[in-house]
Amino acid sequence: MSSAPLSGVRILEVGTMLAGPYATMLLADLGAQVIKIEPPGGEISRQVSDSYFASLNRNKRSVCLDLASEAGQRRLGELVAESDALLVNMKPSVIRRFGLTYEALRAHNEKIVCVALTGYGLDGGDDPAFDYVIQAATGVAAMTGDPDAPPTLPGYSSADNSTGLTAAVGLLAMIVSGQGGQVDVSLRDVMFSQLNYRASAYLNDGVHPRRHPFGAHSFYVPAQLFPTADGYLALFVTHDGFWKIFAAEAGIDGFPTMAERSACRDEVLAIVTAALAADTAVGWEARLRPLGIPAAAVRSLPEALESTPEVIVTAGDYRLVGSPVRVVGYEPDYLPPPVLDEFQSS
Repeated sequence: MSSAPLSGVRILEVGTMLAGPYATMLLADLGAQVIKIEPPGGEISRQVSDSYFASLNRNKRSVCLDLASEAGQRRLGELVAESDALLVNMKPSVIRRFGLTYEALRAHNEKIVCVALTGYGLDGGDDPAFDYVIQAATGVAAMTGDPDAPPTLPGYSSADNSTGLTAAVGLLAMIVSGQGGQVDVSLRDVMFSQLNYRASAYLNDGVHPRRHPFGAHSFYVPAQLFPTADGYLALFVTHDGFWKIFAAEAGIDGFPTMAERSACRDEVLAIVTAALAADTAVGWEARLRPLGIPAAAVRSLPEALESTPEVIVTAGDYRLVGSPVRVVGYEPDYLPPPVLDEFQSS
């Protein structure tokens, strides 16, 4: 493949902070021309840090528009007429006030795809919907952490990132359809969707999610974090074949079936914990991976990045994590984030 998959596609972004900018950055990495529409003074995430802004806005161009002004609205209409899609993440009332919906913009371009990324949907109101708030509201926080400790949150913005991915899918689906229209994606709906089997177990079987120590899986045993002689090991035994191989390496007898291991959860976990104490997490990883057993030592982010240099790319003066979408025959040109208002030509 000599050209970028999304070469020739132009996307406008009116995005702030994370979810929206992440969605359009992924599309820019695949060759779309992304024009970031910023207010005078720039998008707020420029104030967080240069590296933060770069991590979500590489490969884009920037134009400043005051969307509350007649001149800003006129320029917006000109850009829409020459673009394939617009993605915005703001409160629904602000989206409508600035005319960033399909109904408001179709006069400029019948085929424009308008993606609204909000907390609760375009018709869901303006209640604040930051990542942590959504995790709390959808049950994610309540099922995370040790059962005897307070609920907890992941160490990164899982709701924002997941919603950005989903918005990118919706945008591309509409472009492929060849029709203009409105796409409505909310953080709340995305997180409920990602609770798929947990939600289904409750809705169909009345099963309430339970927290288990060390993040243990609700059915598979052993499948959790384990302390070792040094560090913690993630071990995920999902079928009897894995157990047979692991048990032989660890010197464990008995419990050959998943049903037995599930019924004797506490006993199995005690035996496995005792066995894993004989070596370090890194040592177990080195022993188990060649045997095909899913296992990994718990690493810090710096340790993980240093051990996986292939995911790191250079964009100008910045070292960043590259696109997770790898297309055979295509290598993105990673360009630095845009200087404020440097895009002037049509």
